[in-house]
This record gives sequence, C-alpha cells and structure tokens, in this order.
Amino acid sequence: MAGLATPLVLSVHSVVSFDFAVAIVPGWHSTIFPPYFVAGAIYSGFAMALNIIIPVRKIYHLEHLITDRYLNNMANIMLVTGMIVAYGYFIEAFMAWYSGDIFEIYMMSNRAFGPYGWVFWLLMLCNVLVPQALWSARIRRNPILLFTVALFINAGMWIERFVIVITSLNRDYSPSMWAMFYPTKWDWMTLFGSVGLFLTLQFLFMKFLPMISISETRELVAEPEKATTP
Repeated sequence: MAGLATPLVLSVHSVVSFDFAVAIVPGWHSTIFPPYFVAGAIYSGFAMALNIIIPVRKIYHLEHLITDRYLNNMANIMLVTGMIVAYGYFIEAFMAWYSGDIFEIYMMSNRAFGPYGWVFWLLMLCNVLVPQALWSARIRRNPILLFTVALFINAGMWIERFVIVITSLNRDYSPSMWAMFYPTKWDWMTLFGSVGLFLTLQFLFMKFLPMISISETRELVAEPEKATTP
C-alpha cells in the first residue's frame, strides 16, 4: 500500500504545485514549489499519522506492536522533511530579494510585516521552531510530547496554505483589487465539516478493517522464532 501511495503523493503534489508555479501572481510564480510541496506533504502526512496512531495505540493497548522505535523513526522522518520545508521558506524569501523584482520583494515584506504578518510568524513557530524539539531523542520517544509536536506541525501546514493563497491575493498587482479576507461561518463550517468527515471515515476504517497489518505482524512474530531455531 505504501508503495502505491508514494508515487501518488509525488504526482499529485507536483501537479498542484505546478498549478501555482505557472501563475504570474507574486508568491506563486516559483520553481521551488514542486519539491517544497512534496516535502510538505510527507511532513504533514507523518504528523497526521502520529496524531492518529498515538491515541489509538494507547486506547487499544497496542504498545507491543507499535513500539517506541516506530515512533522514533517517524519523528526522524518528520525532522528531515521539516528541515527541507524550512529551507523552502528561506529560499523563497532569498529569491524574492535576489531577483530584484519589486513585486516579489513587496509580496515577501507584506507577507511578513503586513496585515497578515502575525499569521506568517505563527507559521514559522509551528513549522520551523517547534519541530526543532525533535532533535532530542527524549522527545522523539515520549508519545505525549511527540503528539504535541505533531499537532503543531499539522496546524502549521494548514496555516501555510492560508499564507500562500490569501497573502498572495489580498494585495495583487492592482491596488484597486486589494482587500482583506475574513472567514465567514460557511468557511468555518466547511473546515470543521471536512475534519468531521475525515474522522468519520477513520473510525469506520478502524471498525470494519484491521488496524494492524496481519501479514506484517506474522512476520514480526516469526523473526524471534527464526532467531531461536538452531
């Protein structure tokens, strides 16, 4: 299943990033987007997996199957992809300055210090600063702390989409088009409704399908037996 999902992640997020990159809107017209989006997808994907696995592991007493070693390995992957995402943020700001394009420079300064500046710095907190805690092996092996870091990452990746879309459109080339975006009740209902739909499907999956791969579990059980066989 993972082998099938990997090319799907690469293809889907590459195509989505190309949709942004071919636009002439400042903040979207960037060749860094394809690898940046793919790394972000892996980053948030592992964070979401941890946010699901850790409570399920505790509630259903699966600690003997989903061990701390697995959590540590997932945290290591999040740390690596998080550094790639942080590099993407840095290179995006650097290229805006290095290009000398007044529109790109204004977009970056508006993103960091404009009316949505607090959202940008909240993004930096969630996606860059908080994940640095994963350098600590104690945090990587502590389910509660790891769950908290993963929550920050998921929140940060949602905020990133907000920053990319809203701060690039609220002040475009023409000042007559400048406007502030304020989410309505329908926006919030769509957001929380999509979260509710995801959780519903997740619970249905857990009820009707095995949460742990039986074939892989049999392999894990067989390994100690092979080791003890003369």
